[in-house]
Amino acid sequence: MGRHNFKKLKIWEEGMSIVDETYVVTKKFPDFERYHLISQLIMCSVSIPSNIAEVTRKSCYKHFNKYIEDSLGSAFEWETQLNVAYRQKYIDEEKFEILENRIQQLQRMISGFQDGLNR
Repeated sequence: MGRHNFKKLKIWEEGMSIVDETYVVTKKFPDFERYHLISQLIMCSVSIPSNIAEVTRKSCYKHFNKYIEDSLGSAFEWETQLNVAYRQKYIDEEKFEILENRIQQLQRMISGFQDGLNR
C-alpha cells in the first residue's frame, strides 16, 4: 500500500467540501444548538477528511482500515445529524436532499477507495 498526497485525493476534497457546507448551513441554526447539534455536525464533518488525511501516512492494513472506517463512520453520523436538523426544520427540504445526496455519494466514494486499496 503506497502513500498518497491526501490533498490530491478526490475523497479528501469532497470531505472538505462537506466541511465548508456544514459551516454555512449551521450558521442558520438556533443559538441554543451551538454546543449540541452544531458542534456535532462540525466535528463529524471535520473528522471525515481528517481521517482520510491520516490514512495516507499509515503503512499497515490494520491502521489503514481503522482510519477509513472512522471516516466512513463520521460520514454516516453526519448524515444522521443532517436528518435531525431537517426534522427540527433547521434546513428546508431542498437543501436537505442536496446535502443527503452529497454525503451518500461521499460514503460510496470512501467505500470504493477502501475496496480499491484492499485489492
